[in-house]
Amino acid sequence: MVKIVVDAMGGDFAPAEPVKGALEALSARENFSVIFTGDESLIAHELEKYKYDASRVEIVHCTEVITNDDVPTQAVRAKRDSSLVVGLRLLKEREDVGGFLSAGSTGAVLAGGIMHIGRIKGVLRPALCPGIPNVRGERTLLCDCGANAECKPQYLEQFGVMATAYARAALGIETPRVGLLTNGTEDHKGDPLHQEAFKLLSANKNINFVGNVEGRDIMYGDIDIAVADGFSGNIALKAVEGCGKTVAEVLNNEFRKNLGSKLAYVFARKQLKSLKYMLDYARLGGSVFLGLKQIVLKCHGNSKAKSIMPTVLQAVDAYEGKLVESISAMLAATETGESEGE
Repeated sequence: MVKIVVDAMGGDFAPAEPVKGALEALSARENFSVIFTGDESLIAHELEKYKYDASRVEIVHCTEVITNDDVPTQAVRAKRDSSLVVGLRLLKEREDVGGFLSAGSTGAVLAGGIMHIGRIKGVLRPALCPGIPNVRGERTLLCDCGANAECKPQYLEQFGVMATAYARAALGIETPRVGLLTNGTEDHKGDPLHQEAFKLLSANKNINFVGNVEGRDIMYGDIDIAVADGFSGNIALKAVEGCGKTVAEVLNNEFRKNLGSKLAYVFARKQLKSLKYMLDYARLGGSVFLGLKQIVLKCHGNSKAKSIMPTVLQAVDAYEGKLVESISAMLAATETGESEGE
């Protein structure tokens, strides 16, 4: 049975929400167990609140915590007994561990992942890849969303390859449609970076590249993957988050204005609930850190249990779907100019 490491001390609501979310994931599936890293007494106190299968839960005590105030690289080197670093070491050293997740410092997760886990052979730059809710009721993968602010065309090509491997391994999408995020759908659109990336993605036989896409296509278009440089991708991600919160807040205010609007809410409640669910990006879990030798996922810093829970299951699915092996095979095929199966 594979084990997933959960950094119980990472995030704004640690350890309560990481513990709760991980236990909810355990209740949903029976094919994995969990290792919590962090202050043993605090974790045990949270566990006392729930009924769970103790044989599927392990605690590894840690004496340090990496915070958002720490300089990421320095903290990863100095705080060797932190819940984040210890969790990554467990992932690297124990054969029974298949994945790691944290809602802690993004910079520390990225730095720690590269330093302790390392990149898959051939990977130029690892990338963060979250799922964004779309109008089809599914998710669009956004790769990269912040790990690489400055990119080369070859990075963007690899993002398309790695995200394709992830869509196949963890989401079951056999032929995901890949679009390049830029400022227009025409083939010639974009700056020199995106124009060259367009050529590379178009020529790659291992992905289903459908051309340039615009920001609105992430949620409203007919694609499964939006490839982006980390700077643009992060802006797009935050814009989507802001849009969802704005729509929810506006509707909430409108339906509270007077008796008439409150009555209208009664008749529209089912549809509004569906809209709220569709716009709720937290339900899709965290971002997988593509390109590492092991499965590493990063949750939003303010993640609660409803976001931690699917992230744990993402880690299980990525491990069972052999994500790392799939990325390695696709990169090797890209380097030789062959398509998979040839």
